[in-house]
Amino acid sequence: MSDYTLYVGLAALFGVFMAWGIGANDVANAMATSVGAKALTIKQAILVAAVFEFAGAVLAGGEVTATIRKGIIDAGALSDEPQLLIYGMLSALLAAGIWLLVASYKGWPVSTTHSIVGAIVGFAAVGIGMDAVIWGKVGTIVMSWVISPLTAGFIAYLIFRSVQWLILEREDPLAKARRYVPVYMFLAAFNITLVTIFKGLKHVGLYLSTAEAYFTAAAIGVVVAVVGRIFIGRITRDKRADKRFHFHTVERVFGVLMVVTACGMAFAHGSNDVANAIGPVAAVVSIADSGIIGQKSPIPIWVLLLGGAGIVIGLATFGVRVITTVGHKITHLTPSRGFAAELAAASTIVVASGTGMPISTTHTLVGAVLGVGMARGIAAIDLSVVGRIFLSWLTTIPAGAILAIIFFQILRLTLG
Repeated sequence: MSDYTLYVGLAALFGVFMAWGIGANDVANAMATSVGAKALTIKQAILVAAVFEFAGAVLAGGEVTATIRKGIIDAGALSDEPQLLIYGMLSALLAAGIWLLVASYKGWPVSTTHSIVGAIVGFAAVGIGMDAVIWGKVGTIVMSWVISPLTAGFIAYLIFRSVQWLILEREDPLAKARRYVPVYMFLAAFNITLVTIFKGLKHVGLYLSTAEAYFTAAAIGVVVAVVGRIFIGRITRDKRADKRFHFHTVERVFGVLMVVTACGMAFAHGSNDVANAIGPVAAVVSIADSGIIGQKSPIPIWVLLLGGAGIVIGLATFGVRVITTVGHKITHLTPSRGFAAELAAASTIVVASGTGMPISTTHTLVGAVLGVGMARGIAAIDLSVVGRIFLSWLTTIPAGAILAIIFFQILRLTLG
C-alpha cells in the first residue's frame, strides 16, 4: 500500500504508547500485592517486572495473529477499503492508550483488554456499521466484570482462611509455616506454570496436551517446593521482632513465597497482555504490507521488542499510583495475605483458560485482594476506594469507544 512508512510509523508510535499504558496500569496491578505486602520494594518490583514481563512478552507473546483481535468485529465488510481498518486500529491504540494514561494518573486499576475492546467496538460501530460488531463476543467480555472478581475473591477467601487455620491460629505458627508453606509453594508454581503454558507457550510453537501440561506443571511445582523448603529452613526466629509482632518470622517465610509468585505472574502476564498493544500494531503492519484484510501473519520480532520495552518503561515511570491503590488502599496486606491474593488470581486464570470463561486479569487480582480483606471482615476493606474502582471499570469500555470514534474521524479526514 502507499503510505506504508506513515502507517507503520504511526502504528509503532501508538503501539508503544499503549504498551506504556499497560505497564503503568496492568503491570503495576500485578506487582501491587508484592509491594503492598512489603515482600518487594518498588525498585525491586520494577526490576522483577523488567526481566520477567519483558521475557514473557518477547519469548511467549509472539502469537500468530489475525488482523482483528478476538473476533470482535467482522472485517469482511472492509475488504474493499483496507485503509479504513488501518485508521480504526490506529484510533483504537491511541484511544486505549489515553484512557490508560488517565486511569493510571488517577490510580484506577482498569482492564487493558476492556480498553482496547471498547476502542475497537467504537470505531467499528461508526466506521463500518453496527452490524459489523459481533455483539455476542462483546457481551461475554462484559460478563467478566462480574465473573472475574467474584471467582478470584471466593478463591482468595478460601486460601487465606486455610492459612489462618493451618498456620496463623496454631500454637507454634513458625513450625506450621515450615511444614505447610512448601505445599503452598507447590500450588503456586503449579498454577503459574499452567497459566504460562495455556496463555503463552503455544505462541512459540510449543504445543502440549492437557496431560503433558499438568505433568510439567506438577514437576516444576515439586522442584520449587523442595528448593523453597531449603530456603525456609534457613530462616531463623527473630525473638525480638516476634515480641513486637507475633507473626514477624512467619511472614518472612511467606515473603520468600511472594517473590516466587511475583516472578511467575510477571512472566505469565507479559506473555498474555502484551497482545493488547501489539495485536493492532501487527494488524496495521500486515495490511499496510499486503493490502489484504484477514490474512494471518507472524508478529515481527521488532513489534514484540517494542511491546516489551513499552511495558517496562510504563511501570518504571508511572506505575507507582496504581501500585499504591491496589497494594495499600483497598486493605492492609502482609506477605501471607498478598500470597493468598496472587495464588487466587493465578488459579482463576487457570480455571478460565480451561473452561473458556471470559476474564480480566485486573478484575481478577482486585477481586482476590477484596477476598483476602473479606476473610478479616468487611471493616478491613476501604469501601470508598472499592467504589471508585468499580466506577472506573464501568467507564472503561464507553470511554475507549468514544475516544476511538473521535480519533477515527480525525484520521479519516487527515489521511483519507
